[in-house]
This record gives sequence, structure tokens and C-alpha cells, in this order.
Amino acid sequence: MSQNRWKIRNLGLGMGLRTVHYSHILESRPAIDFFEIISENYMDVDGRPMWMLDQVAERYPIIMHGVSMSIGSTDPLNMDYLLKLKALARRIDAPMVSDHLCFTGVAGRNVHDLLPVPYDEKTLRHVAQRVKQVQEILERPLMLENPSTYLEFKTSTMTEPEFMVRLMEEADCGMLLDVNNVYVSARNHGFDAAAYLEAIPVDRIGYHHLAGHTDKGTHLLDTHSDFVVPGVWDLYERISNRTGGRTTLVEWDENIPAFEVVHAEVLKARQYLAKKVHAQVA
Repeated sequence: MSQNRWKIRNLGLGMGLRTVHYSHILESRPAIDFFEIISENYMDVDGRPMWMLDQVAERYPIIMHGVSMSIGSTDPLNMDYLLKLKALARRIDAPMVSDHLCFTGVAGRNVHDLLPVPYDEKTLRHVAQRVKQVQEILERPLMLENPSTYLEFKTSTMTEPEFMVRLMEEADCGMLLDVNNVYVSARNHGFDAAAYLEAIPVDRIGYHHLAGHTDKGTHLLDTHSDFVVPGVWDLYERISNRTGGRTTLVEWDENIPAFEVVHAEVLKARQYLAKKVHAQVA
């Protein structure tokens, strides 16, 4: 297995910690490798949510995944937010903290959406400097997720994988490689998803996301509301052949079914990892 540069161990196969599954998790203690939380859901709360998080953290590793860091924004970094994020990471001993390559608003307003950034030199320098500051504050590696996008900037001077690779080198950060997002954006913009994966250095990949999306005919929407499609599984097998396996999470955030349904989807990943192991033995 190819190691990531931080030597963070492979946590295995996991899923998002969602309120609809709280009771099942507490009562059944299911055999799942780890959970991922939406960081903001636990940063300004107390009572049952934090009690539940503490219970889960005693039994399972937890990765933190944020949606409000706004690393691509021109607004100053939100220090209050980052200090709360750091305190939460310490509380649950999170091995990784992740967020998105995006901005979420301007002039202090959060529009609660993951907005794309142009891929050019100016943006690269700006984001790299902010990532360095964030990692110094958090004292943990930051994994940035590649976005699912529907429009492109005419001012971009490089491709998304080129931008991601240069950003990771200049800021010394990692990548949350969302395989579904690569698939969605490739369909929406007409680029080669397999070539995208080949361009990413495996030692920079912290972990993977897999998810279902919605096919609108003219484009794909990253909805996290369905099963992972075969094309995404094929891409996951391709990148796993390069890495030898990475921590992998299946996202299911809308129309969430019973725990057992999501868990079964998580365990499908074993089939694609097993192919790699079999090939190595043969």
C-alpha cells in the first residue's frame, strides 16, 4: 500500500454520522470502521448532540468534514471559527480535518453553498497562503475536497487537477479526493475523469468520498441522495489500484435510508479493493 505523506493510517470504510441513525448506533454498535461528521453541526451546540458525539468518539475514529471554512474567499479567515474547529478536533482526536476548495460567501455573509473558484495564478497564491495559515492554527493536516461544478470560469488558466496539484505542493496540504465529484464534473464539462485521477499524486490523497448523484439529462447534480453508480465505482477501483487503498467514506445526505442500507453500500467498496489485493497476489 502506498502511504500518504503524513503516514495517517488507513481507517478503512466508513459513513457519515447522521441524527437519523443515532439510536441504531448506540444500541447496536455496528461493525463499521469510522464515522465522518459535518464539523459545523457540533461546533456551537451542547446537550444531546455533543453527548452523542462523545459516545461515538469513544468507540470509533472520527474524521471532521467542514462546509464553512471558505478557503477561497477574499474575506479574512474567520479566527473564531478556526479556533472552535481546533477545539473540536482535539476533543474527538480527529486524525484529519477536511473542507472544500471553494468559497461560501462574501462580505461576511454565508450563502450556504459551495461556490467554485477560478483556476489561475492569483487564486493559487491566495488560497495557498490561507491553507498554510489554517494548518498552523489547527496543528493538523488539512484535506481539501475537489468540488463538483456546473460552470467554469473563462479566466481560468489551468485545469482543476493542475490547480489541485500545485496547491498541494505550495501549501503542503492534502486532498480529500471525492471520486463522485470527479465523475460529476467530468460529465458536466466533458473532461477525462481517468486522466484527472492519473494527475493526482497518491501521497497527497488523505481519503476518499463516494456518493450517489442525480442525472438531469443535460448535467449531473451532486445530491448524495442515491446509490453509487457503476461509473464511480470503476473510477474508485482505478485510483485504488494506484494507492493500494485509502480511507473511504460513502456520503448519503438526502433521502437517507436505514443504517443497514447505507452500511451495505459502504461495504461494496471491499469488492473493488479486493480486486487489487488479488492482482498483487497473482
